[in-house]
Amino acid sequence: MRALFTAATGMEAQQSQIDTIANNIANVSTTGFKRSRTEFQDLFYETLRAPGAAGTDGSILPTGVQVGHGVQLAAVNTIYSAGDRVNTGNPLDLAIEGTGFFQILRPTGETVYTRDGTFKLDANGNVVTSLGYQLIPNIAVPPDTLSVTVLPDGTVNATQAGQTQPTNLGQVQLARFANPSGLRSAGYNLLEATQASGDPQTGIPQQDGFGNISAGFLEGSNVQVAEELVQMILAQRAFEVSSRVIQAGDEMLRVAAQLSQ
Repeated sequence: MRALFTAATGMEAQQSQIDTIANNIANVSTTGFKRSRTEFQDLFYETLRAPGAAGTDGSILPTGVQVGHGVQLAAVNTIYSAGDRVNTGNPLDLAIEGTGFFQILRPTGETVYTRDGTFKLDANGNVVTSLGYQLIPNIAVPPDTLSVTVLPDGTVNATQAGQTQPTNLGQVQLARFANPSGLRSAGYNLLEATQASGDPQTGIPQQDGFGNISAGFLEGSNVQVAEELVQMILAQRAFEVSSRVIQAGDEMLRVAAQLSQ
């Protein structure tokens, strides 16, 4: 009874769909979060008669007989569309408008990437993430700084006590990838480069196709709750239909067993 195992693959596929939707909805308020989308492929086919085979009378049959064995999860793809901008008024909250990722230095020396621009100052005045990881290149704010301004091109200026002209503290640089969907999620709004993503290309905001920096803003999640709810309903109904196929197959086996008695 192929239908039993074929329908089971359908139930497993829809379970993966629900799992992905649940993670999207859970992160609807996560800064810089990018929604995921499940992609499926049909499984192998059992060929009972090949298309174009010769008939008993020597004719060429226009169609064949192939029986499919279900579906499998092919990929969970990350959609890097822009999220809504949220005005925070905090000068160290940075949003990228366009292409690019912030570069973050882990304590282990490894570079990771993020769209989450929620930055703060540590005890030494370094610009860091909520986890205390430094921004690359490192920007240190002097202790006598009265205000910090980040320009759209990433230039960071500080107004210090007793000075009339702002002091240049450095410039935020961005990174981009040939295939951002190939980045590996590491949790904590961080992404790791892989062979699929390609090597990072770094540059200055507003140049060579990189996006610009919006200070005082954060990029919200790109999850659309209404769309996720629709997809959840469709996945739930597909799961129910697959379970009914299993029930129908079980009923057919029961009838066949009764005939043999």
